[in-house]
Amino acid sequence: MKKILLAALILSVLTTHAQIVRKRTTLLMGGRFDITISAQDSISAEHNIDSVIAEISRIENLISDWKNDSQVSEVNRNAGIMPIKVDPEVFALTERAIALSKATNGAFDISFAAMDRIWKFDGSMKQMPTAAAIKKSVEKVGYRNIILNKSASTIFLKLKGMKIGFGALGEGYAADRCRKMMLEKGIKAGIVNASGDMSTWGKQPNGKDWTIGITNPMREDTLLAVLPLKNNAVVTSGSYRKFVEFKGKRYSHIINPATGYPATGLISVTVFGPSAEMANGLSTSTMVLGKTAGEQLIKKYPQYSYIIISDQGQIVTSKDIKLPAHTLARN
Repeated sequence: MKKILLAALILSVLTTHAQIVRKRTTLLMGGRFDITISAQDSISAEHNIDSVIAEISRIENLISDWKNDSQVSEVNRNAGIMPIKVDPEVFALTERAIALSKATNGAFDISFAAMDRIWKFDGSMKQMPTAAAIKKSVEKVGYRNIILNKSASTIFLKLKGMKIGFGALGEGYAADRCRKMMLEKGIKAGIVNASGDMSTWGKQPNGKDWTIGITNPMREDTLLAVLPLKNNAVVTSGSYRKFVEFKGKRYSHIINPATGYPATGLISVTVFGPSAEMANGLSTSTMVLGKTAGEQLIKKYPQYSYIIISDQGQIVTSKDIKLPAHTLARN
């Protein structure tokens, strides 16, 4: 489930007597990473960007299911055969992903990687798949068939053909991990934007908060608002660029792993909170669950805030999000 790039990062690249900001864009984990570091000089900033890239590459080599020599690929190759011992880091990430799968009753599921790709969102799809084909497409999906052994640090997929994959959840984890690493090194401000999974810390050199522009998905050339990033992370999931329509109904590229049917009803979900990894899981799950159930889910995690936009353009936010009054209907 690929995340949409947040439309506008409102970033002042400023130099003061104390701090300088440097930014670099690179491709990692199958997507785009924009890395911004504020440091005392350009050499230090560039060196720390190098460290962030090295850390993301390290994580990619552990968890990427498209790299044959990763631990996750080894788990997948041994589905239905035997448990595979993994590093504590991979085990802990899997534990958190399964906890989210349980909390969403399967609206989020790390075994979605085994899903047959029967839906096409490139304009080539002319009719819906049959109900039988949709049901078959998810027959190997099901987090309940993932067996964890904490004492042995092993993961076992019970069914042959099962796969796990972290997708954008892994990108959010990498962004969070790099923020933690930079803070431990004394780097007081920066942004790691992993294809829209954005983890931030500190402030701009002028003392102002980093800010983010939230796209209006009904009119992509406009912004709903520019909001300060005070709570460390923000993620947007949406269907306004990748979808199909049949009989006037929009079907998102985000698939419900429990049913095999695309998400419907919502066009965009943005979640703010302390962790990009968790914000990713909540935004994706809300797209699948819909407005009412999605709001109920996010409200179980009081550190997280949201902007939910329906296919019809209705905007609902948590009470702490301030948008222009004429744009929204707040519960």
